[in-house]
Amino acid sequence: MIVRKLRLKKGWSQEQLAQISGLNVRTIQRIERGHSASLESKKSLAAVFEVQLSTFETPSPEVVDQVINRYENEAIEMTQLTKELENTATLKNDDVNEQNQASEDLKADERYSINYAKGLREFYQHLGIFLFVNSIIIFNYSQAEEYFPWGISGWTLGLIIHGLNAYEVVNFFDAKWERKIAEKKLGRKL
Repeated sequence: MIVRKLRLKKGWSQEQLAQISGLNVRTIQRIERGHSASLESKKSLAAVFEVQLSTFETPSPEVVDQVINRYENEAIEMTQLTKELENTATLKNDDVNEQNQASEDLKADERYSINYAKGLREFYQHLGIFLFVNSIIIFNYSQAEEYFPWGISGWTLGLIIHGLNAYEVVNFFDAKWERKIAEKKLGRKL
């Protein structure tokens, strides 16, 4: 198996490896399938791949058992450490949950303040556009005499409603309305 890995790493075919190492293609195939190789074949492959001869040695059953036992012991230790960490994490999570609850209340106030400021900004932008466009219309009043009163009165009404909503005098679409719509969409209570 290691021979195949080394061969593919070099980008060689079995035929190329056989030619470079001086071995038979059939020998390369047998070694790659896991059959034992002679000392001569191992030396030839070690020289070609520029690795230690021990790279091609298969470990004895005793060595394999030792490695397995070591990994089993390490796995048991890791399981114990994991349980200890989980217990510690549970205690810390309780503390964090209490802190998060306090910070969520603060965050809710912050979100409310930010949304309020955003609503006022949008209102002032609307007011600025209203004043700019209507000042142009007033200067060109002679060309738009018949449309001017209707256009400005409709837009003025929209601006007044926007201002009342921004200053929270009248809330057409407040947080309760948004929650109701979200619950309706989800089909459950939030």
